[in-house]
Amino acid sequence: MDYTKSISLHRTEKDRFFKSSHHSPLTEKQRKTFTRLEYYPVDDKYRLKVKLHVLPEKETVTMQTSDGLWRDYIRYGYFDFEIDGQPARLYVYRSVDNPDYYFVPFKDTTSGKETYGAGRYVEVEPVGNGEFILDFNMAYNPYCAYNSRYSCPIPPRENWLSIPIKAGEKNFPDPEY
Repeated sequence: MDYTKSISLHRTEKDRFFKSSHHSPLTEKQRKTFTRLEYYPVDDKYRLKVKLHVLPEKETVTMQTSDGLWRDYIRYGYFDFEIDGQPARLYVYRSVDNPDYYFVPFKDTTSGKETYGAGRYVEVEPVGNGEFILDFNMAYNPYCAYNSRYSCPIPPRENWLSIPIKAGEKNFPDPEY
């Protein structure tokens, strides 16, 4: 399947889940008026093959959550990459409870303007030889962007990018939240 088409299909399925699933982060009232999430157009420049630089010493990092609590993660490594010729670095974390899960929370210069102010998350996909696909077209808002009953880790300062990532999910315009 064509890359852009697969992203569109994923977005359509996510909208369907948000609208109709009892597991949706939206409240019942929000689901009644929900039509779809807003996204940037798919752009290949935001789909990167990157090398994971594994840190020799894994450090436990405590991240604050949206509800003021704290969660522990292992700072596992980092990705160095460029967007429009501008260098950037994102740290990769692993959950203390689920070491097979790579967690990449981030903020960028669109945060609080076009995208969720507390930041977004992006999943990474291992492709072998220590390389991963870092696809910002798949960047998404944490559930706390839609509903305050969720507790979401806030990206640490070391994952605040000084460049715009105009890819993935945009801000959720809910006047009730």
